[in-house]
Amino acid sequence: MSAPRLKATPLPGIGMQYDLMTREHRHLSVVAHRDGARTVSVYRADDPDSCAQSLRLTGAEAGVLIDALKPSHHSASLLYTTDLGLVAERIEVSATSRWNGRVLGDTRMRTETGASVVAVLRRAEAIPSPAPDFRLAGGDTLIVIGTREGVDAAATILGRE
Repeated sequence: MSAPRLKATPLPGIGMQYDLMTREHRHLSVVAHRDGARTVSVYRADDPDSCAQSLRLTGAEAGVLIDALKPSHHSASLLYTTDLGLVAERIEVSATSRWNGRVLGDTRMRTETGASVVAVLRRAEAIPSPAPDFRLAGGDTLIVIGTREGVDAAATILGRE
């Protein structure tokens, strides 16, 4: 069997569309929108040009799905946070968030929850260990590590409008 091929098509003003034909001759496509969102579409088996189902995901949802589809490489030196009672999650700062344009320290997240922001993903850039004076922007994805309760509380803080 030959390797699957992914066809990429630029969509001016929108982003990029990626099409895949599976070994079972099913047509799948993903539209990578410029704002980080993704639209995943599955086409009908009897008519590969007719879309049967389409689902729009936020950038954060797409990241979680990617993690589920292709778990990270495991190595002996990798820290398994779940073994320590810790979790790491991606939390998105929405464009309408009260934290958009404010500094990380203003959230008082670490003080109130014990959870730490270990990195910020902004567009195609990763900013490790952001300082309290790091200015947040709508669309940022924060990598937060802490207890389950702490990370949930951090998500609540970041979700406050």
